[in-house]
Amino acid sequence: MTLAAARSALLALLLLTLLFGCSGRGDEGEVVHFWALGREGEVVTQLIPEFERLNPGIRVKVQQIPFTVAHEKLLTAFAGDVTPDVAQLGTSWVAEMVALGALEPLDTRIAASREVEQADYFPGGWTNNVIGGRIWGVPWYADTRLLFYRQDLLREAGFATPPRSWAEWVAAMRAIKARAAPRDYAIFLPVNEYEPLLALSLQQPEPLLREGGRYGNFRSPGFVRASDFYLSLFREGLAPPLNNTQISNLYDEFARGHFAFYISGPWNIGEFRRRMPPERQDDWMTAPLPGPDGPGASIAGGSALAIFARSKRKDAAWKLVEFLSRPAIQLRFFELTGDLPPRRSVWRAPLLAQDRYAAAFGDQLERAEPPPPVPEWERIGTQLRIVSERAVAGQISPARFRATLDADADRMLEKRRALLAREAGR
Repeated sequence: MTLAAARSALLALLLLTLLFGCSGRGDEGEVVHFWALGREGEVVTQLIPEFERLNPGIRVKVQQIPFTVAHEKLLTAFAGDVTPDVAQLGTSWVAEMVALGALEPLDTRIAASREVEQADYFPGGWTNNVIGGRIWGVPWYADTRLLFYRQDLLREAGFATPPRSWAEWVAAMRAIKARAAPRDYAIFLPVNEYEPLLALSLQQPEPLLREGGRYGNFRSPGFVRASDFYLSLFREGLAPPLNNTQISNLYDEFARGHFAFYISGPWNIGEFRRRMPPERQDDWMTAPLPGPDGPGASIAGGSALAIFARSKRKDAAWKLVEFLSRPAIQLRFFELTGDLPPRRSVWRAPLLAQDRYAAAFGDQLERAEPPPPVPEWERIGTQLRIVSERAVAGQISPARFRATLDADADRMLEKRRALLAREAGR
């Protein structure tokens, strides 16, 4: 081969390499990095091909992260400047990410969107994502807690319908306990779970934190009422002072009638369907949580989709958020996961409207209230669990229980007070 021919062959090879290289990058398109958590991270990959078909210039790379490490991984990613474009956030994490400056506000995008309609969302789930008057996330799925109960045991005790108020609830529990075997109870409230007490507290008019989240408010009349009601269930022997590792099997004990009421979330619909014996499948049901004077509020939880402030692909990321927010896609997501849709319109679909166990959750979501929107809430909630367990065990008095919570919350909120004071002085 002559030198000229060799040069021509080399040039042709170089051009082919560049051509295929450019073609590969062009096929890749704009890549949106999406971090999704737990089971949702597995399932959402089944929805992505349709999004990419509708948006041929965008590809989505989903990274599935276990829930157990997700919070720490997000904080580490922010510190290392390697955050994704969009991520699933637990609703209790939104305030923390906003305080760090990690998230992009979505008000303008939502106002211009034809897909995300605030009026269609359950109010508690939407409010979870409003911090400082701005919107930082779009609810992806909803979560709340309500009653799972044995309707046959309730009928045998003389009650044709589930309780709607605390008075009706206590009357039913006392009647069930009176008929029960000595080691059986009316309700199981695991002492290592603080969510039942939190739900009862959110039914009160006073907030759990006062002065804009600067101080604890656990000695307010509302929390006194809620905590006294909660502790009375143990004092009367209506609930056993046990945690959920101290019973052999929740579903077996429920099937045996060891207890008739249990407060839990939507994931247990599938679990009860699978684990209750066939002869007991018509004996259990769900009902909204009773309140002090009628149907009561419960916890607004779930997950949201948020865009990170450092993303260089915010427009493409928002298209993914809009796609996953479509009612038809949310219905498909419910089919795949059992996660409750956060939009009212999805609940009109026959799949949900005709589900006798899910109906109570749709009702409860209309009366779901978010916990205090402060970054410190998870730590305060953990302390609520620890101190309430001591109160149930009789190690501290109810008054000491509430005073301890206030002191602990005030200490945890000290930095928040200092930051707010500094901002007010600017």
